[in-house]
Amino acid sequence: MEEIKHSHVEVNGLKLHVAEIGTGPKVLLFLHGFPQIWYTWRYQMIAVAKAGYRAVAYDFRGYGFSEIPAEPEKGGFIDLVEDTISLLDSLSISKAFLVGTDLGSFPAYMIAVLYPERVAGIVSLGVPFKLPGPSDARDLMPEGFYCKRWQEPGRAEADFGRFDVKTVIKNIYILFSKTKPPTAREDQEIMDLVDPSTPLPPWLSEEDLAVYASSYLKSGFRYPLQFLRRTLGIDCGITNPKVEAPTLLIMGEKDYALSFPGNADYIKSDKLKHIVPDLETVFVEEGNHFVHEKLPEEGFSIMVPKLKATFFAPDLDMVFLEEGNHFVHSDRKNLYILYSGTEPTAAEEEQEIMELIDLYISSPPSEEDLAVYVVSE
Repeated sequence: MEEIKHSHVEVNGLKLHVAEIGTGPKVLLFLHGFPQIWYTWRYQMIAVAKAGYRAVAYDFRGYGFSEIPAEPEKGGFIDLVEDTISLLDSLSISKAFLVGTDLGSFPAYMIAVLYPERVAGIVSLGVPFKLPGPSDARDLMPEGFYCKRWQEPGRAEADFGRFDVKTVIKNIYILFSKTKPPTAREDQEIMDLVDPSTPLPPWLSEEDLAVYASSYLKSGFRYPLQFLRRTLGIDCGITNPKVEAPTLLIMGEKDYALSFPGNADYIKSDKLKHIVPDLETVFVEEGNHFVHEKLPEEGFSIMVPKLKATFFAPDLDMVFLEEGNHFVHSDRKNLYILYSGTEPTAAEEEQEIMELIDLYISSPPSEEDLAVYVVSE
């Protein structure tokens, strides 16, 4: 299996760190959250490359190994939108399937609204359609709610500054893996909510933590925190939004975001369905805010049908191959054997279609390929 390749691509005057794997004509572009980088998608990138797609992820401006803007106090989510579109242009990608989590879902939705011709579909983990702007849910949360605390200039920087980078990231993963949002007492800071003896979640290794820490040693937390503080509550200027692209929302049933006031009802509401008509929502029983890292196989298996339905739709590029048959991309038992012939399948009057198969015939696909189809169905 090929390895994930890394490069820097100049986008809107900044060199952004880009990770890629796979060479298929269909592209998935992964958008990370906070305090993440491209690495949060490591499992999904390898899986989609094995499935024949091209996977691309990048570190947002000011994150990880991407350059920090000269004026970090300016800008907002629209910069992530324009960075993403410019990156697609630089990589000669006309259309992509966008996969976002946490704050990465915001630019995914915004791109679908502003540049619908560039979006084949969307998968959002943990975030139903929302645009940056004032939030009743945030307003209803107590003073110690982490978003409110982090929107106070300098407060999160001072809180984080008491610890090394690795400890900060470890603490955030521990806190955000719970079923309730991090909320501090008046005499506490958010980092104080974690007992120093608390171990990492079992699905996050010390090696994983080291990768995250090494990236933030370069970028620091200043820009990401300023970005969160400056942009989440500011209206992005989009009115009457509509997402026409096929959209899959994956919610972990243990995601703390479900406890935000009104969020669970909104996910099931006609209002959301009106904005995103082609929406499918799937709840993962043991999933939390990091469902794609905690349960990578389950999350990917949920994505596969949506990818197939979207990418292998009427706009599929038709290619005729000299030795190709009806299943030129893969074959399978019974139906695969029947449809791999050069003549249309036809039974005698006393036969059924399945009786045309010699049960002992060697199937065109491998047993491993066949097993994948059986599991997916």
